[in-house]
Amino acid sequence: MSDSEEPHFESKADAGASKTYPMQAGAIRKGGYIVIKNRPCKVVEVSTSKTGKHGHAKCHFVAIDIFNGKKLEDIVPSSHNCDVPHVDRTEYQLIDISEDGFVSLLTDNGNTKDDLKLPTEEPILTQLKDGFAEGKDLAVTVMSAMGEEQINALKDVGPR
Repeated sequence: MSDSEEPHFESKADAGASKTYPMQAGAIRKGGYIVIKNRPCKVVEVSTSKTGKHGHAKCHFVAIDIFNGKKLEDIVPSSHNCDVPHVDRTEYQLIDISEDGFVSLLTDNGNTKDDLKLPTEEPILTQLKDGFAEGKDLAVTVMSAMGEEQINALKDVGPR
C-alpha cells in the first residue's frame, strides 16, 4: 500500500452503545430480560436441570417477546453467557395522532418525537384514540430495546 493511498472503511456502526450486554445464564431470573432468536424478551419461567457426571447444568428459559407478545424458548448451559437487552422505559406527553397512524409526542426537554407508530394491541389503541378524541391529557410510556420502540402503556394526567 503506497503512502498516498488512504484506507477506506465502511462505517456502519452507531455511537458505540451496545444494544445488549452479556450475563451468565444461571444469573438470569424470572421477570428479567433475555435475547432469544435475536428478539428482546421478558423471562416468564426459568428451570435449571442438573446433568450427569461431566455435563453442564442447563437453564431452560420461557420468555415472551416484549414487542409482539410471542412466546419463545431457549436452553443454555448455566455457565455460558446470554445476551441481555438494554430495555428503557420513557414517558412522553401525547400531542397529536396523525391520519397515517403516527403519534406526536412531547419529550422532557420540550422537543417533539414524531417517529412512533400507534400501538397495534386493541385495548391500548382504543384507549389512546378515545382519550385523545375526548381531549384528555395523556402520558404514554414507550419501551425501547435493541433499536425498536413501542408504546406499551398510557395514563390520564387530567383534562387539558
